[in-house]
Amino acid sequence: AKRLHAQKERGSQGLKIWKPLGLHVKDYKGKLVDVNDERLFPIWETAGELGFPVLIHVADPVAFFDPIDETNERWEEIGANPDWAFTSPPFPKFMHIMNCFKNLVSRHSSTTFIGAHVGCYGENLGWVGQMLDECPNYYIDFSARLGELGRQPYTARKFFIQYQDRILFGTDASPDIDSYRLFYRFLETDDEYFNYNTSEVPGQGRWYVHGMYLPDDVLKKIYQENAKKVLKIT
Repeated sequence: AKRLHAQKERGSQGLKIWKPLGLHVKDYKGKLVDVNDERLFPIWETAGELGFPVLIHVADPVAFFDPIDETNERWEEIGANPDWAFTSPPFPKFMHIMNCFKNLVSRHSSTTFIGAHVGCYGENLGWVGQMLDECPNYYIDFSARLGELGRQPYTARKFFIQYQDRILFGTDASPDIDSYRLFYRFLETDDEYFNYNTSEVPGQGRWYVHGMYLPDDVLKKIYQENAKKVLKIT
């Protein structure tokens, strides 16, 4: 927590927490540390005091927690990245991590949290929406989740319009023209059944996606205005 004060003096504007918390991080006794472990509370409270938004990634696509065999819809992706498999045991169950995460955000209402990758549960927008409803300090981005959103385009479009003030643009990649074009096509057009990967499918999954053709006023918030609000940029 003291280091956060020092980092603010050096110009930092926020805090990023990556997915090892909840999956890999252990305490001095060798016990896995839950996302909402009380020993970490000073970090979240200090971030709130400093006005640091906390961009946090917990868990991963649900398929990474399912049995890893030919029936898994991310079979090819996990085969190429075997360390992305988080089956239980030895890892916690997916919903245990998500419920700990929800508890964390709700307990620290003075701290702004941004749930990376559609709040880490793009497969279930109803669950994500309920968390947004219950936690006014909570935002999401949708980096690297065109696959989850684009195969449920009607639900995703309604979701983006309903929560247009709480969604941030993100790609999960360095600036890349081809990647940006895919995101623009998904957000702005009504194109149907196109490859959401910059390479040939399979990439993240075996399916294609559909565009959401969002209204211009919603796009402006997602592309720019919501991020400026979170970062307090005038």
